[in-house]
Amino acid sequence: MRPQKSVIGLIGAIGAGKSTVAALMGSLGGFVVDADKIGHEVLDEPAVREQLVERWGPGVLHPDGTINRRAVGAIVFADPAERKVLEAAVFPRIHGREAELFALADADPAARFIVLDAAVLVEAGRNEVCKKLVFVDAPREERLKRLIARSGWTAEELTRREAAQLPLAEKRRLADATLDNDGDPAELREAVATLLRRWRLLAPT
Repeated sequence: MRPQKSVIGLIGAIGAGKSTVAALMGSLGGFVVDADKIGHEVLDEPAVREQLVERWGPGVLHPDGTINRRAVGAIVFADPAERKVLEAAVFPRIHGREAELFALADADPAARFIVLDAAVLVEAGRNEVCKKLVFVDAPREERLKRLIARSGWTAEELTRREAAQLPLAEKRRLADATLDNDGDPAELREAVATLLRRWRLLAPT
């Protein structure tokens, strides 16, 4: 069921800064639902952890017994069939948590709209709950630099992850608006505010 308040879904290139845009929208009255954070929590639910270990063995665990997301990623991004196994295990739980947060946002008088930040938003069919989609973009060199600093990725890793998602051209086509995040925070904040005003989600200045 779609929330009562407008949902803005953030899509775009890996490392383009969707979380940065989500935080900016949150500071301007949005209620941010971070699906990737939810996904990380779901991975360590006992039932999910047990299912993944049964499928792929104890090598997907850290020494402390928590899920090693990098090990899981190496498996699922190399084999679409294994990726579907992971999605079947976690997507229903993630979507259930999202629904709970949507209900909280609807009940929160301070929330003017909802922001859904999810790495595979369209691929998971979550665009159906969104009123608007925003494509966040940045040059590939800039994105790779961020990913190296943040997660130690290589160019090959970025290429492999991108190949597992909807093509960027298709995401851009589906979007209602594009935000360029090429490194100027002040310009990005103004672009976000301008977009929200255009959609009547932020009071005119």
